[in-house]
Amino acid sequence: MANILVVDDDPAIQLVLKRTLVQQGHQISLASNGCDGLVQAQQRPPALIICDWMMPLMDGLQLCRRIKADPRLATTFFILLTSKRSINDRVRGLDSGADDFLAKPIELAELKARVRAALRLHQLTQDLRAQKQQMETELSEASDYVQSLLPKPMTQPLAIDSCFIPSRQLGGDCFDYSWVTANHLVMFLLDMSGHGLGAALPSVSILNLLRSRSLNGVDFHQPHQVLTALNRIFQMDNQGDKYFTLWYGIYSRSDRQLRYASAGHPPALLLSKPNSSDADGCQVVRLKTPGFPIGLFPEAQFVSHSHIVEHPSQLYIFSDGIYEILQPDGTVWGLEPFIEMLQTTCCQDSSNQCEIAGILERLRSLNSSPNFNDDVSLVQVNLGD
Repeated sequence: MANILVVDDDPAIQLVLKRTLVQQGHQISLASNGCDGLVQAQQRPPALIICDWMMPLMDGLQLCRRIKADPRLATTFFILLTSKRSINDRVRGLDSGADDFLAKPIELAELKARVRAALRLHQLTQDLRAQKQQMETELSEASDYVQSLLPKPMTQPLAIDSCFIPSRQLGGDCFDYSWVTANHLVMFLLDMSGHGLGAALPSVSILNLLRSRSLNGVDFHQPHQVLTALNRIFQMDNQGDKYFTLWYGIYSRSDRQLRYASAGHPPALLLSKPNSSDADGCQVVRLKTPGFPIGLFPEAQFVSHSHIVEHPSQLYIFSDGIYEILQPDGTVWGLEPFIEMLQTTCCQDSSNQCEIAGILERLRSLNSSPNFNDDVSLVQVNLGD
């Protein structure tokens, strides 16, 4: 049965409570004051504490606050023994963290009923905590799996770096970049709607589909054909109401042409500095085409655009989690400030201003919590001479 701690400075009440609860099969520990009760609770965490309100050294309210403030003891059910019957006193007890009250003089039938109810609630709390821990473990494993599928940084023939920071809930971000020929680099980033495994699993399936180039009759050098084929296959009515945004591009080294198409995705950003000695001459080109997210409408149309990369540039492809950051004042940061941040930091003479780690450090400084609200994905491609 349960481990119960009784804290009361009256030996007679200790005896009555112990004898009654032992008959119910419980293991009972006794303490004569709040200080002793706190020490015993810390040494052997109980499922339930029955504590007198008025005691020397540390009263019941003080002990309750200390118990509830301890992460190891926070789920311990706490019953206050009291002869106080006013509403204000009950409010004080609840504000201190008490879960229930038991009036003096003690009715043994009521005591047994309240203990049974308390232990049921404590067990439910423990079960929920175990389920939550299991879910967090599974999400962490899923996050590790997604991360293992993502491409590693490259240095030749072009320098490419990337990052994937999953939120607590795990979202549906996936990306890839690879050389389909010695001359052509394919890059894409997708963001599945929703969170959790329900978003991560279809995102991974699309990653594998694009990576294997298994869309029949599609010229993967034509981004709009890729988006059209995906939209035909992944309609949300057949995919558990899931849809996704996507940016897809292919870069030709020989003629420096970047061909791309997007489906409801944030624009990729091409940053270049025609005059390397002029830090204020940085140009930012937003690369985006019109188009709904994949899966919303079967009849959606997509188009490809092209851009000639005339100067050494940096291409940034990202998910919306990178700029939809909740700031300490409660406002969301937004795309425009993100673009301004890149422009002001990545167009300086210092080459380390634009490293992925530096960008992430700035983003974390803006975030109001240690974790981002959504997955953060960023791909950086250095399109040099």
